[in-house]
Amino acid sequence: MLIKIENLTKNYSIGEMEIPALQDINLQIDTNEYVSIMGPSGSGKSTLMNILGCLDTPTSGHYYFKQTDVSSLDDDALSAMRNKEIGFIFQNFNLLPRLNALQNVELPLIYAGVSNSERKERVLNSLERVGLSNRIEHKPSELSGGQRQRVAIARALVTNPGILLADEPTGALDSKTGAEIMQLFQDLYQEGNTIILITHEQEIANYANRNIHIKDGKIYSDLPIINKTSLI
Repeated sequence: MLIKIENLTKNYSIGEMEIPALQDINLQIDTNEYVSIMGPSGSGKSTLMNILGCLDTPTSGHYYFKQTDVSSLDDDALSAMRNKEIGFIFQNFNLLPRLNALQNVELPLIYAGVSNSERKERVLNSLERVGLSNRIEHKPSELSGGQRQRVAIARALVTNPGILLADEPTGALDSKTGAEIMQLFQDLYQEGNTIILITHEQEIANYANRNIHIKDGKIYSDLPIINKTSLI
């Protein structure tokens, strides 16, 4: 088992008020699962994503990642876990505009202290996996939206993380390009990657094999997806 969440709650304080964002969440995700987490704005799905990504900690309950109780880690240990085990992919790509594709993908390895020779090999391999080996010297402004998202996916892959955590990865793309990116996620899943997809769109959620629906801070449903969205 890769992820296990037990009786997890998350509250936010606004003045003297406690606002519940997540309530009594229990969840398990195995290695090489392809899971979508869906819910409307304010449902708690972003809060759950932040906890899964080690960007936030629960108010109570436990989050186990590879049998490590993440909810008990301090900030330094959380940062190390995040950098090593979580590959983030965001709606707006989060690429540095002055760096080319190779340099953007290389950043996590620089932070991890990987040697220059190993960095280059791993970066080129990641860019090849997403079909961008011929765009390594291009800056984000010289790439299409789909190509920028591919760079972001290569950056997420380069550390060989335990999970790929994708937050609305097609939100800034047209439908055709979005479908191409979802095909890439399917390819990565078939290669053995664990993918957690955060979305508010049912069509995007249905690319996964399992859908967890969050509503009012609780898991409303957790079901296998029967009618998957067709791939291109």
